[in-house]
Amino acid sequence: MSGNLRLKELGMSGVSGLGVSGLGEVDEPAFAGLAERHRRELHVHCYRMLGSFEDAEDTVQETFFRAWRRRESFEGRSTFRAWLYRIATNACLDQLAKSRPEPATGGEVLWLQPYPDRLLDELPAADAGEPEAVAVARETIELAYLVAVQHLAPRPRAVLILRDVLGWPAKDVAEHLGDSVNSVNSALQRARAGLREHLPAERQDWTGGEQDAGTRELVRRYTDASVATDIKGLAALLRDDVRCSMPPTPGLYVGRDAVVNDWVAGGFENMRGLRAVPTSVNRQPAVAFYLWQKQQNAYLPLTIDVLRVTGGAITEITTFHADQFPRLELPQSLPAEGMEQS
Repeated sequence: MSGNLRLKELGMSGVSGLGVSGLGEVDEPAFAGLAERHRRELHVHCYRMLGSFEDAEDTVQETFFRAWRRRESFEGRSTFRAWLYRIATNACLDQLAKSRPEPATGGEVLWLQPYPDRLLDELPAADAGEPEAVAVARETIELAYLVAVQHLAPRPRAVLILRDVLGWPAKDVAEHLGDSVNSVNSALQRARAGLREHLPAERQDWTGGEQDAGTRELVRRYTDASVATDIKGLAALLRDDVRCSMPPTPGLYVGRDAVVNDWVAGGFENMRGLRAVPTSVNRQPAVAFYLWQKQQNAYLPLTIDVLRVTGGAITEITTFHADQFPRLELPQSLPAEGMEQS
């Protein structure tokens, strides 16, 4: 690609005196404007690598800092976007090398955090082109995928995401990671094998479209039974092998009996004064629960249940604490007379 075409792609064709490497003469505000165009997709990329929304935010900031500091090293051999991805991936690998947390004994990922669907909607429209691309984008942001990826070693994890999620050729991945093509292909095989060990075999029912009527009804029944603290009603909606976890609290419960027994032991059936708000997180149906607090005369945030539905039954419940409500733009309280209508 010629220098002029490369500059057009960068959006910098109007900056005088810019060569193919170009970035050396761009001032900081202009550079920040170029980088900001890619913030959301870089954040999602780092989130897939790290599993934590907050760590992804910090890593994107580190990516932009490194990119600005090394701007003269951009020579136009790749796109500006690919150059930023290379820096972001290496920033993630550095983060994992410094403090790579291990999944808990039961396999749960205690640092896992939810990702708001409204922010996923900011991803470039190009990601929503072909049906298969749409499916890949959706499935690789689900919590089950995030958990499975966190079990992989950092470098194979990076290879897997660059190859199978972003669709980069092995040659480009090798160049960006400083590896050989053979090494990248070998790492990809190991990563795919490791992923299969931890990833559910079936796709979830939820797609977010009109065809989800059955799943919406199941979620409604789950919501109603939860608000009524009807444990028998809830148990009837769970598949035999359901999994339940609550990061960052340790503990993974597998199987209907184990999950129900945990609810009973926790005194759930005696809880009164619940309300619920339906939402969606990580391209999955979710329900935010509020508990009545007499002193505040309001329903205040309690927990968020993110559901995985397969074959018309709930196969996984990932519960997050109330500190995630602001990020998900959920109400900070519900009034005594009921939910306010928007």
